[in-house]
Amino acid sequence: MPDQVRHDGENGGIARKRGRRIFTTPTHLLHALTHAIEAEDLANRDGLLQSLDPRAKLAGALLLIIAATMLHSLIGLGLLFALAVMLALASRIPLTRLFRQVWLGVLAFTGVIALPSPFLVPGKVIATLPVLNWTVSEQGLRSATFLIGRAETAATFAALLVLTTSWPHVMKAMRSLGVPVAVVAVLGMTHRYIFVLMTTAAQMMEARRARQLGPLKAADQRRLIASSAGVLLGKTLAMAGDVHMAMIARGYRGEVRLIDDFRFRARDGVGLLLAATIPAAIFWMQR
Repeated sequence: MPDQVRHDGENGGIARKRGRRIFTTPTHLLHALTHAIEAEDLANRDGLLQSLDPRAKLAGALLLIIAATMLHSLIGLGLLFALAVMLALASRIPLTRLFRQVWLGVLAFTGVIALPSPFLVPGKVIATLPVLNWTVSEQGLRSATFLIGRAETAATFAALLVLTTSWPHVMKAMRSLGVPVAVVAVLGMTHRYIFVLMTTAAQMMEARRARQLGPLKAADQRRLIASSAGVLLGKTLAMAGDVHMAMIARGYRGEVRLIDDFRFRARDGVGLLLAATIPAAIFWMQR
């Protein structure tokens, strides 16, 4: 009998922990919404990149990303990454935000891909693992460093573009540079619907938690998640149809139209010229 009571108590504790894990979802969703609002606040700050024309920033970011992929020198790649850090500081972008939002995620993703390179790429042996007797080659370590460095640098420039420019301005700049209207429309709708779906999901989970009287079993939790996903999908389809009909009724044809007009000034031309000079110089030096 005591064993049965202890067993039931353990199962109840596990169920309560799982229930708490499920019902922390609204908190994470609302945290993501707060994160997006903070990004909009960064785009409205007085900084170097915020003061540039969105078209110049978009074209310059693409050129600098191309430069990062073209580099065959670790020193040059480090200097380009240092340039990205200086632009972030000049634009009043906290480095802690870049560290959490960009650098850690890119390092985790590319690190898994680059991890076998030091052991599989043949070349000059510089070290040997003591237990496994795996050899580490200089060429493999160099290729792994290049992969991580290029990914970190390119992702930093892309993040600076998004953090210093509001999303509608990015969409309009893409159309100004000739990106097809279908691509821009899909990106714009996706960006808007992500927050609508997160808000709806958070409200559904909060309503479920307000009506929950006790911990759920594992099978009940799975049924709850599946039914919630189905309801959310149905709401999404219905809302998508209603929003599309409302947009068509108001004259929407895919073009991004804003009240703000872009103005290309002298400093925008200087910034774009400097951004174009870097990949051109890299290409000339590495011929």
